[in-house]
Amino acid sequence: MKKIPDIKENDVTPEAVYKQRRQLLAGMGFGLAGASLPLSGHAGVFDGLFGKDETASTQAPRKPLEYKQDKSRHGLSLTPENKVLSHNNFYEFGTAKTDPQQNAQGLKLEPWTVEVGGEVNKPGTVDVSELLQSATLVERIYRMRCVEAWSMVIPWVGIELGAFLKQFEPTSKAKYVAFQTLYDPEQMPGQRSRFVGGGINYPYVEGLRIDEAMHPLSLLAVGLYGKTLAPQNGAPLRLVVPWKYGFKGIKSIVKISLVEKQPPATWNLLAPQEYGFYANVNPAVDHPRWSQASERIIDNSSVFEAKRKATLPFNGYADQVAELYSGMDLKKYY
Repeated sequence: MKKIPDIKENDVTPEAVYKQRRQLLAGMGFGLAGASLPLSGHAGVFDGLFGKDETASTQAPRKPLEYKQDKSRHGLSLTPENKVLSHNNFYEFGTAKTDPQQNAQGLKLEPWTVEVGGEVNKPGTVDVSELLQSATLVERIYRMRCVEAWSMVIPWVGIELGAFLKQFEPTSKAKYVAFQTLYDPEQMPGQRSRFVGGGINYPYVEGLRIDEAMHPLSLLAVGLYGKTLAPQNGAPLRLVVPWKYGFKGIKSIVKISLVEKQPPATWNLLAPQEYGFYANVNPAVDHPRWSQASERIIDNSSVFEAKRKATLPFNGYADQVAELYSGMDLKKYY
């Protein structure tokens, strides 16, 4: 191997500093949903260099689902299932990409209920096990774009969020939909420590405008790859809104409220100058610390062989959703 003369032994980063980099950055509040801060200006460039990227030795069982198959793949190549299971952002179980797979397997998924209330005529509580038995499930193959500038293509299984909400008869005062993740520090180590949990104030909360929630692309996912969700992917119930950055896809939902005013959203509260409430994928609006013009495709390639592609407005769903934001300045309402 050719020697590089301008790199001296005393220029080498000490091993201890190298190993502590992720924990230090997370503790300073610089992470996003498990993000590696990019030294090169592009998020996620060093993902996979820190921590193990392999299947956990013990995985929670996943049940096969009956669903209406999405026969059109829309020209998309699915992300390998092992990557969808092992490359996750779920700070409740740690800030490294592999932490959720390693730490979430003991999450108790049954019984699991979701409270639905607020500006509705018929508030109620839904048992997820009963929902899986009674609902007509559909497969939706969607692009998933993380704000960290990496992407996947995932075959979700679930029900349209709008159809779910209509059962509770929203009132005319329902202008937004608020979501809340399970708060259980005993099961979720990231909720016990701001250092472990990335500096977030838990429980994790998110929100959509009512017309966004009612759009047919918005999905309450209960599975992926034909089986129930793995704990690290947000089991047993999570939100999927494919034209928005992935952090809007709140996981392990226990409460849904229809409200009159814009609800709080975790990352918007934590760093409003970096993460907007709308969080629509927009390659023309960079994150303050990296470009959003392109994305790294997550597959079985190493980080050094990873392919990149140009990011599309609204993550490629502009034809279906751009009209929702007619007249809005998308650089202001980011």
